[in-house]
Amino acid sequence: MSRATTSGPALPAHRTPAGLAAHARHAPWPYARLDVPALRAAGHLPQPVAQFVLKTHSRCNLACTYCYVYEMADQSWRTRPAAMAPATARRAAERIAEHAAAHELPRVDLVLHGGEPLLAAPAELAAPVEAVRAALARRSPRTRVTASVQTNATLLTRGRIAALAAAGIRIGVSLDGGLPAHNARRVDHAGRPGFGAAARGLRLLARHPAGYAGVLCVADIAQDPVETYESLLAFAPPAIGLLLPLANWSTPPPGRTGPAPGTPYADWLIAVFERWWHDGARRTRIRIFEEVIALLLGLPAATESLGLAPATTAVVETDGSIEQADSLKSAYEGAAATGMTLDTHSFDDLLDHPGFAARQLGRDALAAGCRGCELVEVCGGGHYPHRYREGEGFQQPSVYCADLQTLIRHIARAVHTAATTQRAAS
Repeated sequence: MSRATTSGPALPAHRTPAGLAAHARHAPWPYARLDVPALRAAGHLPQPVAQFVLKTHSRCNLACTYCYVYEMADQSWRTRPAAMAPATARRAAERIAEHAAAHELPRVDLVLHGGEPLLAAPAELAAPVEAVRAALARRSPRTRVTASVQTNATLLTRGRIAALAAAGIRIGVSLDGGLPAHNARRVDHAGRPGFGAAARGLRLLARHPAGYAGVLCVADIAQDPVETYESLLAFAPPAIGLLLPLANWSTPPPGRTGPAPGTPYADWLIAVFERWWHDGARRTRIRIFEEVIALLLGLPAATESLGLAPATTAVVETDGSIEQADSLKSAYEGAAATGMTLDTHSFDDLLDHPGFAARQLGRDALAAGCRGCELVEVCGGGHYPHRYREGEGFQQPSVYCADLQTLIRHIARAVHTAATTQRAAS
């Protein structure tokens, strides 16, 4: 694979990404150094978008103090409509169907996101999904649709859960743990705790496992890891996504101080892993652990935060802007922007945006030290936003590099021990 980084022929005017000069000031790699036309000429073909995040509602009833949408570098939400208009949703559906037909996609995944999507009525929330299904039926009838909504659970009711289930939309919940103390930063706009309402919603959701996608939880090293994990089990999640805080070299992770900060996030995750791995019964899936194990065994893992698989997620904002992954908003103002809209660009155009193309390069997108690391097939350089350094861009090791190495090696030893023990017993 060619690592083309020199200037090449300009893209046609209708496909030229806007705002690249602003990107290049913050992130010379990839925006000033990655030559996408040269990559294409050398035979590096893009992978089509397969997951579409629809920002159906850009406001939230909570004001979590660490939220990457509202509290971090990018403040573009302030200038966007609060909700996606029906016409925008229909246009998104047509663009998605166009892309699915062009690439003969067997499946597209829709994620309804915000803000807080449940600020919209269930019928309004289901409308974009129904529009995509209808557009695919006309243009790409073999393409299957999966749909989910990511919510803070405070607005879940029996009626909403039933309506979403009837629309074929599974429900994922964001929570910081299963106790009030874990969720002290998840407050409403008056500073009141949101945990009580979220817990009520989760208890209702647990009664409907078919529509329950799981819980996302950001690792908080100020909290006891095993207590956090076990308290979440009270809500019977079918899966738990343990996320590292959105941080980078210019905005370090919480609790990271001094030149040799150790591996506090690996330590936290390893404590959970040990409890989960040695439990007598597997009470839930924990995605980061399952993904590491799959990658260690040479199996594909469905994640953008580990491994070398190309990123295939696009975001549609409430105003119809086509953007890159939302998590980039933690890096700098406009980091997720592409200058593209549903009216003027297709999702095929997004594939040639330098920021998107960079996330499909696998090993060739990584810092030199990462490319030569023995763990690169598993780590994959870590989550792309975690690699950012102001004025240099995204070709750095992950700010969590030491944590990832420690965690992966620990899991590898556990898997090896289990396999050795099983062989000895057989």
